[in-house]
Amino acid sequence: MARMTLDDFVTRLVAALGDRLASLLLYGSAVREAGAGSREPERMNTLLIVHRVDADLFSRLAAPVRDWIKSKHPPPLIMAEAEWRDSADAFPIEYEDIRAQHRVLAGRDPWRDITVQREHVRRQLEHELMGKLMHLRQAFAAYWNEPKRLAEVVRDTRSSFLTMLRAVLRLGGRTPAATTDALVRDAGALIGFAPDTLTEPAAYLDAVTRTADYVDRMERKPS
Repeated sequence: MARMTLDDFVTRLVAALGDRLASLLLYGSAVREAGAGSREPERMNTLLIVHRVDADLFSRLAAPVRDWIKSKHPPPLIMAEAEWRDSADAFPIEYEDIRAQHRVLAGRDPWRDITVQREHVRRQLEHELMGKLMHLRQAFAAYWNEPKRLAEVVRDTRSSFLTMLRAVLRLGGRTPAATTDALVRDAGALIGFAPDTLTEPAAYLDAVTRTADYVDRMERKPS
């Protein structure tokens, strides 16, 4: 069976949902990579906003989402319209990250009247960075003498750390770069870590530590 393309997924989802669909977005690295002129990404993240979420919705989604997953893409994030409007304060980092890199695939653009407060971003960022730091220190204590395991820890957590770095740059009034190398270089210059050693476990832990401290100090700075 041929791998399901993004266009196929959109066509089938629109047909399955009809007027129940409010918005369907592509977001994240797939949009950044497409903007850089690369081929269709291996993994594509989507956000589906619908008028309501119920059993009938999942019945309609079952077949197209099944084939989308078989093509090695994650199932869409799903939110009701009311949840989308009311959750900017709960997921401010994610909202700003999606807003910065998204493409409307079907339905309307959902960003009208959506406002993300700077302090909400800083608080979530501080909470998530400290949580990440605690988990990393646990892993380093457990696997310090197992370099391969530590390398896996870095690889598995790197994507979420890059999201946090984009949030830090936005809080600092800067536009995050589209490419990973430029993003890490800009964040390293702002925060004070060496970007060219970020793949080495000890340097990675130091970068997360410095980033958590930088965000904590932002609380004491005037807006």
